[in-house]
Amino acid sequence: MINRRILSIKYMISDLTSAILSWVCFYYFRKTVIESSEFVMDNNFYLGLALIPLFWLLFYAATGNYKNVYKKHRIKEIGQTVLTSIIGNLLLFFLLILDDEINTYQDYYNLLGFLILAHTSLTLTPRFLLTSSTVKRIHRREIGFNTLIIGGNEKALKIYREIEGIKNSPGYLFKGFLSTNGIDRSLSDAPIEHYGNYKLLKQTITNQEIEEVIIAVESSEHENINKIINDLSDLNVRIKIIPDMYNILMGSVKMTAIFGALLIEVNPEIMPAWQKTTKRFMDVFISIIALIILLPVFLILAIMVWYSSKGPILYKQERVGRLRKEFFIYKFRSMVQNAEKDGPQLSSSTDPRITNIGRIMRKTRLDEIPQFINVLKGEMSIVGPRPERQYFIDKIKARAPHYKHLEKVKPGITSWGQVKYGYAENVDEMISRLKYDVLYVENMSISLDIKIMFYTLIIISKGSGK
Repeated sequence: MINRRILSIKYMISDLTSAILSWVCFYYFRKTVIESSEFVMDNNFYLGLALIPLFWLLFYAATGNYKNVYKKHRIKEIGQTVLTSIIGNLLLFFLLILDDEINTYQDYYNLLGFLILAHTSLTLTPRFLLTSSTVKRIHRREIGFNTLIIGGNEKALKIYREIEGIKNSPGYLFKGFLSTNGIDRSLSDAPIEHYGNYKLLKQTITNQEIEEVIIAVESSEHENINKIINDLSDLNVRIKIIPDMYNILMGSVKMTAIFGALLIEVNPEIMPAWQKTTKRFMDVFISIIALIILLPVFLILAIMVWYSSKGPILYKQERVGRLRKEFFIYKFRSMVQNAEKDGPQLSSSTDPRITNIGRIMRKTRLDEIPQFINVLKGEMSIVGPRPERQYFIDKIKARAPHYKHLEKVKPGITSWGQVKYGYAENVDEMISRLKYDVLYVENMSISLDIKIMFYTLIIISKGSGK
């Protein structure tokens, strides 16, 4: 981990230096060629020298350039650097340079072209050298990713030998294997440690600092695949399986050709880094705007809830969020006080505990307005699976263990399942709604979030919520 941090810092220093040099070159080009004047380091020069390198560091961090530095590839590095350089320089150009005085519009094109060319070439060269050095070290097996094989039969031995036999290592540093149904004599003689039975999965992954898991069970054990994937889903490891298991997987997969060994990567990344950053920006921006615009509605609802029945205006309840972290969710109180004095209960459309104003708020989702506060606090997102209480999570997991997949993301104010089902009235409906939320997690994207928000607005405008 320390070596990876040092490599990330090297990329940052490289980008910082490149940003400074490209700004100096651009400013020199603008003064001497475009304006035909002397190169003078004025206030604008020093302002750009202070702000622009900082912009690039933040921009590259937001697009995930400093994460998973051992996973970089040279071709991908070229494409990613060129693309982010073009997008970032277009932003800088239109924000800072477009209002400069020029002789002709051709000067704009020359300035933009030089800015992109200078920054891209100065940034790409050291980045490519750093990435090439890392790739070569991985090929020589000097660095890599601690890998665990799950399976104790011929298939496990075959994939182990196949990857170990590759001249240029793809990066797997095999630590050992766990058996799911005993071990073959052939694997027991292999130069790889046996960590015991599959029951020791979590302990082994933690103790051996495992980063990659290859599932290599026999065809007769295919029924165990879903259980294995569910068990691994919250252990922060990359999951690979052998291609003939593809037809039994749920969710998105990524085919990864590892030289001579073809593996399938299961859900390699929920969202690209730039989409995660965009999603969080949208959450904060929309929440602030919504709280400002809906302030009169907030006040009116507060008065109506206060008059509707005795009890607090806002209701808070403990829910479970991302990575099973507990937090308090805020809502306008839509039920009578002490509605759950007899223990956790789900509501129904005819529930006598719901107040008259509460029934209206539920149909229009207005009782959820205070949850924009949860979004600003970072506990929730605008779009995401609805957060549940631990009491009901335990009941759901007993029948649908794949609920674990929802714990990888922040819960949301609205969700695909919420749009389809509304408020669940029993555990059966919770499980029916679950499949839509799992599909959302496996296919998360900004465009899908926008669609769900759009349909939520339709429900609110029609007052057709359940």
